[in-house]
Amino acid sequence: MDLKETMAINLRRIRHEKNLTQEELADLAGLSARYIGAIERADKSATVTVLGQISMALGVEPADLLTKAN
Repeated sequence: MDLKETMAINLRRIRHEKNLTQEELADLAGLSARYIGAIERADKSATVTVLGQISMALGVEPADLLTKAN
């Protein structure tokens, strides 16, 4: 599993834990819902800036989105 897939899995899991829709997260992060969806499907890679925006919107550390679950 590559880093893009790891982020996709973690992003979806954390977003669901926070009871947020893709649209709500996108609004909080200042991004489009289509872009959030593409990251969650591992179709797109997030830049470091976008990683920061998403982690801030979710209230987690950026590393939480990039660390493989055991």
